[in-house]
Amino acid sequence: MGLTDTGSGGDAGISEEYLFDGRLVCRQHRNGYRFSVDAVLLAHFVTIREQDRIVDLGGGCGIVSLAIAYRHPTVTLAAVEIQPQLVDLCCDNVMRNGLAERIEVRAADYRLVQGAIERNGFDVVVANPPFRATGAGRRIAVNERTIARQELQGGLVDAARAACWALRERGRAAFVYPAERTATLLSVLREHRLEPKRLRVVYGYPGGRAKLVLAEAVKFGGEGMEILPPCCIQVEQGGEYSEELRGIYGPTDR
Repeated sequence: MGLTDTGSGGDAGISEEYLFDGRLVCRQHRNGYRFSVDAVLLAHFVTIREQDRIVDLGGGCGIVSLAIAYRHPTVTLAAVEIQPQLVDLCCDNVMRNGLAERIEVRAADYRLVQGAIERNGFDVVVANPPFRATGAGRRIAVNERTIARQELQGGLVDAARAACWALRERGRAAFVYPAERTATLLSVLREHRLEPKRLRVVYGYPGGRAKLVLAEAVKFGGEGMEILPPCCIQVEQGGEYSEELRGIYGPTDR
C-alpha cells in the first residue's frame, strides 16, 4: 500500500511509517493517537495551488502537513497543535523530512484564534476535527487518543470558526468527517460563512456503508456544490486496498 511500519527507530514507544514509496517518514506514538486513512485522504482531497499558505488545524503528528508539503513543493504551512507531546513529535517529523523551512509547528489552541492564527492570513485551511461528541456524565480517560477523537478540547464548530477567521476572502477550507454526520458538517460550515463547494463520500468497499465524507468550502462562496464520484478504501469487504488508495499512499512523480 505504500505505508510501512519499520520499527521503533531507536525508541520503543515510537513507530515509523513511510509513505510515497519510502520518500516520506512519519513517526508516531505506538500507544497514543495514530493517524489513519482519513488524514491521508484529506491531504489528497484538498485543492492546492502554487504558493498557497495553508493552516492545518489540529496538526497532530504532522501527517496532513507533511503529505501536502511533499506533494506541493511551493506551498508553506502552519500546523497548529494543542498537545505538547504531539507538538514535539510533529517538530521531529518536520525536521526528519527536511521541511523546516516550509512547515511551521505552532503549540497553540485553535479555539483561541487571536493568539494562534493570523486573521485573513491563509489561502487554505485543512481540518480533521475530533469525530465524537463527549457523552454527558461519562467518565473519560483524558489522553492523547481521546483528545484527538473526542470533542474535549475543540470540535467541528471550533474548527469552522477558526477556519473562517484564518481564511482570506474566497479561501478554501477542507474537512473530513463521519459520513453519518454529513448534515451537521454542511450546516456548521454554512453557519460560519464557509459555503460547501465540493463533496466526496468515502466507502469501506463497493456496496458497503459510507464511512467518511470529504468536504471543501469557500469563504463567502456562492451557492452550488459539486458531488464527486465515490471513493472506496478496499476492493471488497476485507480485501486489498483499492487502486486509488494505493496510488494516494504510493509514489508520486517527485
